[in-house]
Amino acid sequence: MAGFLQKIGNALNPTSIEDIKGLISKRNGLAKSNRFVVFMSPPGAGLLAGGAADLQGYIADAASGQFNVGQIFNDPRDITLLCESCSLPGITMNTVDYPLAGFRNTVKYATGYTNEDIQFTFHITNDYYIKKLFEKWSNSVINRRSYTVGYDEDYKTDVIIQQLNEINVPVYGVKLRGAFPLSIDAIELSNANTDQTQRLTVTMAYDEYTEEGALSTVLSSGKEIFNVAKNSFDRVSNFVNR
Repeated sequence: MAGFLQKIGNALNPTSIEDIKGLISKRNGLAKSNRFVVFMSPPGAGLLAGGAADLQGYIADAASGQFNVGQIFNDPRDITLLCESCSLPGITMNTVDYPLAGFRNTVKYATGYTNEDIQFTFHITNDYYIKKLFEKWSNSVINRRSYTVGYDEDYKTDVIIQQLNEINVPVYGVKLRGAFPLSIDAIELSNANTDQTQRLTVTMAYDEYTEEGALSTVLSSGKEIFNVAKNSFDRVSNFVNR
């Protein structure tokens, strides 16, 4: 009887390294934090990266012999490649304390939930592309000159975050609906940091997020890339037909 109970206990409480290895193998391995991809297209992003607003930057690069015609154009992959880190969204339940049966110990009752903001960290290139992009985006939320608030369609967009496996196949994804930059962190300059490159941290808020499986998140990212290309084509067509 004791041996039978021990077998049941061992089955219910796996502790050996082989049990752990078997579980990991059954679940297709452990997810790695550096296997991810982000798809983000700011509202109004078209083919031209800066247009006339960034003309001074282009002139400065040309004067220093570092101008590249590719700087003028937006590539949907640029934001993806420059994103160093982010997180999958978390959620916090909102509760109120309430006495059980009117007089006993206090218990918590759920009243709603709050989606946690997400931080994105980006590498900064010498043309300050990512910094200029988010400055322009944040200015569409609240114009700092006129102090007017934009419409939702002017500054909100969907952002897709995917967890990848070892062969770059999405295994899990989320879509942040109605996302926009909530804050842009300051960039520190220091003579002491001689071997460090610059990074930009942006905190984004969003209306809601939806979880997506392996297939649906692939379809969503493909649709997002198509929309960026279509918007770029439409904007160029409108410019040419003026």
